[in-house]
Amino acid sequence: MKIWEKCWRRNNRMRLPILLILALAGFNATVAETEAPYLYVLGVAQDAGYPQAGCYQQHCMPGWTDPRLERGATAVALVDPKASKTYLFEATPHLPRQLYQLEQQAAGYTLSGVFLTHAHIGHYAGLMFFGHESMGASNVPVFAMPRMTDYLRSNGPWSQLVAYNNIVLQPLAHNKTETFASVGVTPFLVPHRDEFSETVGYSIRGPNKTAVFIPDINKWSIWDRDIAEVIKAVDYALLDATFFGAGELPGRDMSEIPHPLVTETMAALAHLGPEQRKKIWFIHMNHTNPLLNPQSNEALLVRTAGYNIAAESTRLDL
Repeated sequence: MKIWEKCWRRNNRMRLPILLILALAGFNATVAETEAPYLYVLGVAQDAGYPQAGCYQQHCMPGWTDPRLERGATAVALVDPKASKTYLFEATPHLPRQLYQLEQQAAGYTLSGVFLTHAHIGHYAGLMFFGHESMGASNVPVFAMPRMTDYLRSNGPWSQLVAYNNIVLQPLAHNKTETFASVGVTPFLVPHRDEFSETVGYSIRGPNKTAVFIPDINKWSIWDRDIAEVIKAVDYALLDATFFGAGELPGRDMSEIPHPLVTETMAALAHLGPEQRKKIWFIHMNHTNPLLNPQSNEALLVRTAGYNIAAESTRLDL
């Protein structure tokens, strides 16, 4: 008889308890993994999506002729399996399809809040679908900064959503954390074109990892924080990638619509090591941005440099 067989028989009475303990340990590990919250990307394009309305230039035509190439405006969901809840970051004009994407990912979960960054169409116009002409939603919490809150309450048709209790406005404050079960969400002000509201990014803290979401900012150099230091302090950074490079809008003065060019961001962060660069996920790409085509030379350049390009269904565990 082999040695291991003797040991097995000698400890036969302990076999079932040991197996039960091991099985439960494996089960608990699986439960812990499946119940951890995560971010789920629902859209990656600039406010108007891809292809953009009225654009029949060469770069837009593939999107018109092949619906599989369409890209919705930037939106990210926070999914909390343990609580069976979801939260949206941005209410885009593509909200119906994005809600369907989210339902496929987290069937039966409760939409427990929408976080808005600012009052440009790609970031709040989707609120209209909560209205009585569409979903007829009831008391959906909408988290927004003071100017954004006042704008929604004081201007139609958004004020009707408030009056009909389709949405319930939840005012936010700069650097004040909102806590939901095992997740914390903190807004922070960033410089942007603030015609109707202030603009914020969000810090999102899970039980294991953290992320920042900054889909719109004028330039990193005029922010009062060092973007490199921000990246070092988190696990994921979803950053404004509206335009790839200079001259992307022929005949337009790009200084009138300032964003950090992807080439500028890469240059500013080139001193970071590979472990830091791989935290970065470029998002919010204009219809002219070649990064929307994952096979483009520009997309290859970005990935070769160690950065990531967000795509729909990207999942980032928290």
